[in-house]
Amino acid sequence: MKKTLGFVAVVALSGLITVSCSSLNKMKKRAGEITYSVTPETLVAKGGMVDLKIDVTFPAKYFNKKVAIEATPVLRFKGGEKAYEMKAIQGEKVQGNAEVIPYEAGKTVSYMSRIPYEDAMRLSDLEIDITGAKGAKTVKFDPRKIGDGVIATETLVVNAPATSVGEDKFQRIIKQQEEAAIYYLINSANIRSKEMTSEEMKKLEAYIKEAAAKENMNLNGIDVRSYASPDGAYDFNEKLANQREKSSSTFLKKQMKKGKVEQYKDENFFKNFVVAEDWDGFKKAMEESNIQDKELILRVLSMHSDPEVREREIRNIASAFAVVADQILPKLRRSLFVVNTELIGKSDDELKALAKSSPAELNVEELLYSATLFDNNNDKLAIYETCMRQFPNDWRGFNDAGMVQFEMGNIAAAQSNFNKANSMSANNPVVQNNLGAVALKNGDLKQAEIYFGAATGAGDEVNYNKGIVAIKSGDYAAAVNYFGQCNCVNAALANVLAGNNNEALKKLNAENKECPMSYYLKAVIGARTNDATAVIENLRKACSLDGSFKQLAATDMEFAKFFENNDFIAITK
Repeated sequence: MKKTLGFVAVVALSGLITVSCSSLNKMKKRAGEITYSVTPETLVAKGGMVDLKIDVTFPAKYFNKKVAIEATPVLRFKGGEKAYEMKAIQGEKVQGNAEVIPYEAGKTVSYMSRIPYEDAMRLSDLEIDITGAKGAKTVKFDPRKIGDGVIATETLVVNAPATSVGEDKFQRIIKQQEEAAIYYLINSANIRSKEMTSEEMKKLEAYIKEAAAKENMNLNGIDVRSYASPDGAYDFNEKLANQREKSSSTFLKKQMKKGKVEQYKDENFFKNFVVAEDWDGFKKAMEESNIQDKELILRVLSMHSDPEVREREIRNIASAFAVVADQILPKLRRSLFVVNTELIGKSDDELKALAKSSPAELNVEELLYSATLFDNNNDKLAIYETCMRQFPNDWRGFNDAGMVQFEMGNIAAAQSNFNKANSMSANNPVVQNNLGAVALKNGDLKQAEIYFGAATGAGDEVNYNKGIVAIKSGDYAAAVNYFGQCNCVNAALANVLAGNNNEALKKLNAENKECPMSYYLKAVIGARTNDATAVIENLRKACSLDGSFKQLAATDMEFAKFFENNDFIAITK
């Protein structure tokens, strides 16, 4: 009797398992009736991620009420695979928290997920893996392909951030002025002997002779500015100021002749200025004085626009304040000589020679400038390193050495020198940009963005670098704005990614360089605008300039429609 009951139980259990398997296998067999709408149709890498949106439609009377499934989108590629997040779905009678599919009506389920991009995903299959379960029984459905590959055009960005130079202040021609004044007694235009032989005049005469004699100086002219104090009648003061101009000009020319400075003969060498009433000089002298009531005095005088009234007030003030009569007004009765010269610096050839043979003879501005005269990076670096030794407290030598090292590919050494420059000139926009360039080169987008944010004012290089960050972050509109009028390939790429194909093409044509990336982007634009001729012609040029573009094109889903094209195959093989 016990054996009979045991046999019945086994038969019953076997029947249940058969029913379960039958339900799952039926769903597996009919899995082709499930429809998948993938957005975008071909996946796209953006900001380093591959976003996926699928609308899955289960038909009516498909989803068994007692079945639960786990569906996982998977990108499968040569050498590996990458799974998206699993989605659980269940029938109406399953006890669980998954989304329910009605048996009678069916349902459309929306799914979104993302995974980090990998280069191997360029040529890949997007498949759906499904495992169904009914009770303790599970069945794996056959993988279902629902998409092809990943468009990774943003990865074409050239990660070559621009560094900023710590600019020199070298001036080959330096304009200089030397001044001296002759002071007159009140109402007089006669030059006193003590004024002719003052230390100030002796110094000026020596300077004029030096400027005329030296090969590296130009004596460009002398201004003679003669004044009268504003405490007399205007007509009288005007006549007096002109007399002072004549006496001072005559004296100066006589001294130049004595010193054998030939320019005294040239009337155009001298520029004469006459100020009948030196009101501005009076205000300046008062403001710089220690007179207790100077502000009140100036305020009272400024109330009078009539010259005669103002002259009278000044005389009254001079009578009331002896210090005005004794210290202020005498300074205004003068002729001022202003000698205009140019100091001519060393030539480029002289600077280049000295930078290598005798750098100690150069000041920091000359040394920094001399480095820019060399085309070879090794020569530039050697001079900047000399600058670092001779002027160890100047951040520019360290910054500029780092800039050359960065260009030479020695990123670690560049970073070290940028850090030293930053320690000497904290938060300097130029250095911040260069530290950002290092971070960007090392793949640290977040830190690069912080540095570039602190680099405002360091030049166009900052916006260029921000444009690279924006592309890598998937913000293509921002990248377009950052690159602005720049016609580089990265600016063109930003426009391609933002959908501005015509603008991108304009930039590529304006660049006018035999650049393989430029031709490659033109081919991408051709593919996006269904211009087969542009695709083939530009790919041929790109691959002839750089053979590495053959493999790039052969795995680029931008050209998926051309994978079977004979010309395309011939170019990329």
